[in-house]
Order: sequence, then C-alpha cells, then structure tokens
Amino acid sequence: MRFNLSAWSLREWGLTLLALGVLATVLAIAGHGRATGVTGDVRGIRFGGDAERTRVVIDLDRSARGEVIEPGDGGRLVLTLAGVGAGRGVDGSGSGLVRDWRVSSAGTASRVQLGLARTARIERRFLLPPGDGVAHYRYVIDIASTGGAVTAPSRQAPRTPPRRAERPLVVIDAGHGGHDPGATGQQRTESEITLAAALALRDELNRTGRYRVLLTRDTNVYVALNRRVQIARQADADLFISLHADAGADPATRGASVYTLSEQGASRAVREVTRSDDWHRDMHLPGRDPSVDRILLDMTQRATQNRSAQFARVLLTHIEAADHPLLRRSHRDAGLAVLLAPDVPAVLLEMGFITNPDDERALGDSRRRQRLIRAVAEGIDRYFSQPAAGTVIAGVPSTGG
Repeated sequence: MRFNLSAWSLREWGLTLLALGVLATVLAIAGHGRATGVTGDVRGIRFGGDAERTRVVIDLDRSARGEVIEPGDGGRLVLTLAGVGAGRGVDGSGSGLVRDWRVSSAGTASRVQLGLARTARIERRFLLPPGDGVAHYRYVIDIASTGGAVTAPSRQAPRTPPRRAERPLVVIDAGHGGHDPGATGQQRTESEITLAAALALRDELNRTGRYRVLLTRDTNVYVALNRRVQIARQADADLFISLHADAGADPATRGASVYTLSEQGASRAVREVTRSDDWHRDMHLPGRDPSVDRILLDMTQRATQNRSAQFARVLLTHIEAADHPLLRRSHRDAGLAVLLAPDVPAVLLEMGFITNPDDERALGDSRRRQRLIRAVAEGIDRYFSQPAAGTVIAGVPSTGG
C-alpha cells in the first residue's frame, strides 16, 4: 500500500488501519481453526519501513524455527518456518521492499515467499516470544535493499489511498523558553536561538504556500513538555519538529544531529497513552475489544516511528548538502518527552552545539541560520513528496469461503 503524505493525514490513515484491523480480527476469529485444521498457524504478516529498509513481522500461534531458502539477492526471499502450519495458505500485497507475499504448506512446516521490489539482503532475523502486550509469537526479518532491479509481476496492481484536500500541518516546537533558558553559550541561550529558528522556519514554510504551520510558542514563554505533544496531537498534525541547540563538556564538539523515538521510549509512550480510561476514544479506536485496540495502537505507533525515521534520514541529507556540519553519528534515538506522540511523526533537531564557538556563531548569525532553515524546509518538502513509510496489516487466514 502506497501513501502520498502530501495528501494523506495520519489520522485518516489510522482510520483505514482501524477498518482493516477490525476486519482482520473478525475474519481471523471466524475462520481460524475451521479453515486450517491445525492448532499452530501463521496468523498473518505485517510490514514496516520504506523502499530502502523493511521490517517483516510474521505473527505466529506458537514458536517456530526459521530456515532461509532464498536470501533475496535474486529478487525473492523464501524461508521455511518449522513448527507452524500454513492452513490453506494466504497471500497478498506487501509494503516497502516487499511487493507481494505468499504463505503455503511445506510438509509439516510453512513456506513464506516474499516477492521483492528490489534485490535485498537479510540484515537480521529473530523470534520474539509473547510480551509487551502481544499474546503471540512474532518472527521478525529485517531486510535492506541492495539496489538491483526486479521485474514486477503483471498481476499486481497498485493500490492508492483516498486523497485529502487540506495542506499538511507542520508543528514547530522551539525548545525551552521562559524560566527555562536551556543550554548557555558565550553570548546566547538555547531558548533564544530555538525561537529565532522556529520563527524563520515558519516563515520559510508559509512562503511555499504548501503547508499549514503551528508553533508551540512564538514568544519567550515556557510550555510544558507534555503540552507541546498535546498541541500537535490535538491539531491533528502531520509532522512535529522540535528545535534545540546541543551542549557538551568538550568545546571542540560540534555539529547537528536528529533524534527519533527509541524502543524504550515507544514502550513509555504506550504506557502514557493507555493510562487514561478513555484512551480508546483519544486514539479513535472502537473500545469494544481491548486486545484489538492494543494491536491497532501498536500498528499506529510502529507506522509513526517508521515515518519519523524516514523524515530523519531525509532531513539529515538536506542539512549535509547545505554544508552544515553534522555529528559523526547524526541519527540518534532517545525516549525524549516531545517525541512520545504515538500518532504524529516527530523528530528533535539539535541544530549544533551552543558550547562550540563556531556553532554558536553560525546559529546566532541570521544569514547562516537561514541557510540551515532553508535546508530543513527542503527536507520537509522532500519528505511530503515521498511515499509514506507505514505499516500494513495483511495475511488474514482464509475462511474457506
């Protein structure tokens, strides 16, 4: 399933997932066991990532041992899963690097075949036991593109989502403010720099006419961290970017970096969301089956993390192209509070080190800062022009008609 982010709201996308997820659950409950005739089956396949890297998650009724038959270098990845059955077999369209997939029986095992959009290699594969709110096993395969062309089968037709007329909404968060000045350089404070950068980015995006823009603050005031996230979620934002200036003990350390949410942070985000009694309504979930709602929440959050990572990669590419210095490890992850929204793609951009004299001068100089801001705006343009990195639920066991 391909998404055009310039015309696609995450909330609308989430509703589509909701419909698919509920349908999947109903069919699975109706057909599971009757159609398969075995107790331990492949329940379905989910995908997350983009055309460069894709995570394949095979949901299983019980533990399985995987063996790779074809590794993906020829445009097809095939493996067997000993210990689980395939029932009558299922197939469907994929996402990211996976063009289509099929699960079939292979004696006492299941045979999983992934047709790839490009040649790829397996980066890692592992089995996850039940845990973290998931009651079944998951066999995970991470694959990365090696760039080779693969001819698409003629039977596959692209599926496109509904389009929305509204321009994407970008929420810009100027870090710190008010009684919290943030890090301090020789001449400036972090909150002063982040506000100037946020106002410049707002103006740059408004000039394009392609976006709606909302700031969490436009003056020197303090906004609580959870309130910044609430602003983005309540506005139904399509993207959230928090601007900061880093600090370090070594004044020679300089360069920009981008943070996205870590796995530990993702678990914290789920805890924060589900703490409220009406979290189902807050996430636009049906609220009739807690297990279904948790699955849908997990899918929504995974898609949000994928989109955040996609934007981070694009953003760093444009910042580097603008000759703005980057840290050696420029894409990082953390459980930062402003990244916790489960349904809004979000990054935190450390524009440079205020404790480094060169970075402080660059961020304090309006012309040099504007060059960075222009690169950020170009990264936002590029991100919204790309197909979305998302998660698709697929692989409902056949009901046998």
